[in-house]
Amino acid sequence: MDKPCQAELARIYDRRFAATQEYRRCVWRVLVTHFFQKLVPAAGSVLDLGCGYGEFINAVRAREKFAMDLNPNSRQQLSPEVTFYEQDCSQRWPLADSCLDVVFTSNFFEHLPEKNMLSRTLHQAWRCLKVGGCLIALGPNIRLTSGRYWDYWDHHLPLTEASLCEGLSIHGFRIEQCLARFLPYTMVRQRQYPLWLVTLYLRLPLVWRLLGKQFLVVAKKP
Repeated sequence: MDKPCQAELARIYDRRFAATQEYRRCVWRVLVTHFFQKLVPAAGSVLDLGCGYGEFINAVRAREKFAMDLNPNSRQQLSPEVTFYEQDCSQRWPLADSCLDVVFTSNFFEHLPEKNMLSRTLHQAWRCLKVGGCLIALGPNIRLTSGRYWDYWDHHLPLTEASLCEGLSIHGFRIEQCLARFLPYTMVRQRQYPLWLVTLYLRLPLVWRLLGKQFLVVAKKP
């Protein structure tokens, strides 16, 4: 991606998230503490793919933490212990084979312009994950969001939990968990709910079936 495109990406991030940045950090600390941390070994290594402003990677506990994004402003949002790669995710990652325990990505795959780019990205995840390592993917489920999926300028690739699981299986992953409904669709232009309600939501999977619009897929490199 050229510099003008990266500048546009930075403007999109700033316009969409700047006003709610602190609230997003707080919500992600709850999500990590009460759900995602159990999937990430504290003594392991994790890459946040499409890290945005680093809400996940800053909150999670791990021995080694990496982040990747094309937004040049991401770097300044990351904690000092996070190694940042500003690059196209579909190009070869600057990481050794079989060095990661977890690749995590949230609300990122839908921003890729085509399936081939996603395919190359999944190949890199497979290469860099250890045997037994896992990819955790969270994203809007187009089957459930319907027309609202296209409310964002930079949404390109429509995915469901089923299509992503099929793509992962084609690339050699074994699906460990596949939820069509997990979190609500977005925090953008939404009410800022008390954090205790976020904690309660995570404890009530039955409510996910009513309010969840994002899929959650956990896939392992066997």
